[in-house]
Amino acid sequence: MKLWMFIRLFFTADKKFVLAIKNIFGFCPRNVSLYKLAFLHRSVAWEQNGHKVSNERLEYLGDAVLSSIVADYLFKKFPFKEEGFLTEMRSKLVSREQLNKLSRKLGLDNFIKSNQDSKSFYRSMQGDAFEAFIGAVYLDRGYNFTRRLVINRIINVHFDIDELVKMEINFKSKLIEWTQKERKDIEFNVIDEVGVGCTKQYVVEIRINSTSLATGQDFSIKGAEKIAAEKAYTGLNVEELT
Repeated sequence: MKLWMFIRLFFTADKKFVLAIKNIFGFCPRNVSLYKLAFLHRSVAWEQNGHKVSNERLEYLGDAVLSSIVADYLFKKFPFKEEGFLTEMRSKLVSREQLNKLSRKLGLDNFIKSNQDSKSFYRSMQGDAFEAFIGAVYLDRGYNFTRRLVINRIINVHFDIDELVKMEINFKSKLIEWTQKERKDIEFNVIDEVGVGCTKQYVVEIRINSTSLATGQDFSIKGAEKIAAEKAYTGLNVEELT
């Protein structure tokens, strides 16, 4: 960042916000509005030209960028491991529960703008904001910068990869156990196939008592089930309900 741009940031109304980002991640935002948008929850979205403005689009982008970075990181770190292992490790690193905890640990939850009532209703709010933040970094600084940030400031600092390898986590099994305990019917259905040949992905929907709860998309049905099960399990917050 050029010196004059750096100095200008410290004379804006966003000085406190900029300093907080720098203290946490070691860099100053260039386009501050992107980062502020990353923490604007849909419960307080405002309308512009007929469209609701919130962090949802950034969350969508950040999810894809984060998944790509983590997949590349794991692929290189574990050169002899099979696809199933890599998929499970990726889930352990970027699960909604994990991202919620990470967001709180970093203090990003303090930046979120939301309706007071939404904090108990939207249980994935903190993890969603983290993904939106990654989306903002990507747009502001590019992929390579974002990749270095995720690996050097997030994974290497806040995760013990060896412990994650040992950690057992199977959201599908946990979800099935919960539905059995609560005497609910659960279904895993392939509802769509996207792409052809080696690019084909499966879309799996989870229904509980005939109500659609979550969907997951992956290159294998098993992988799509895992993604959908994690979303469903985290969204229900089963551990609090049991």
